[in-house]
Amino acid sequence: MIDVGRYARLKVLRMEDIGARLDAGTMGELLLPTRYVPEGCQPGDKLMVFVSLDSEDRPIATMEKPKAQVNECAWLKVVSVSSVGAFLDWGLSKDLFVPFSEQGVKMQEGRFYLVYIYEDNTGRLAATTKLNRFIKDRAEGLASNQEVSLLIADKTDLGVKAVINHEFWGLLYHDQLFTPVRKGQSVSGYIKRIRPDGKIELSLYQPGYGKVSDFAETIIDALKANEGFLPLNDKSAPDAIYATFNVSKGVFKQAIGALYKKHLIVIEKSGIRLIE
Repeated sequence: MIDVGRYARLKVLRMEDIGARLDAGTMGELLLPTRYVPEGCQPGDKLMVFVSLDSEDRPIATMEKPKAQVNECAWLKVVSVSSVGAFLDWGLSKDLFVPFSEQGVKMQEGRFYLVYIYEDNTGRLAATTKLNRFIKDRAEGLASNQEVSLLIADKTDLGVKAVINHEFWGLLYHDQLFTPVRKGQSVSGYIKRIRPDGKIELSLYQPGYGKVSDFAETIIDALKANEGFLPLNDKSAPDAIYATFNVSKGVFKQAIGALYKKHLIVIEKSGIRLIE
């Protein structure tokens, strides 16, 4: 199915002076204006296009690449504010509209906001900062240890909220957040735990041994870069470990323990040393 606000691979039906006519199925024919038509394009070719709306809100194809599609979240900049709402730069020549009624706080030109892109009841594309209307609080179809995409949102007393796969809210706890993150940042993460109430706990690291194994490789690289010795061991202060590797002391101890058992390092009073 072809939807406005999303990518589609469409077949070229014919070439005209104003551009290429594309087969959009039940939507009919879409125009890809001449300025976007690839050199050498011929009838029968299939093109990956973004289905947008022109200045009169009619479906049209473009080769411009938006920063997000409909039913997705994005961190976007306000380029102008008018008497009817705000307009965001989302990568297309036609800016994305945010009505005043969809602004949790009044938007200001030049600032960035976390928004959700949707199709309103008239078929036009718009955005909102009121994400709770679209983002679910409880997990559906997710599993522990699953890798997911995260979009960092607001800080709370417990940690940092993140949007999971553009569909769900999750939480990165402060005491498990060993890498600094900022609002609007896109990162990969993992489902650490789904609570009995359906709420989702997240981690930036692969749960279980995978995290330790990955970090152990980081320690080996650090040892090689420092002539085979680091002044840290299982007795070191948590702050010193975090300052060096941005991980907790517990993760560090597990990693050097795994390396010690593999006879890759020795643990000395003053630190750890790589076995040549």
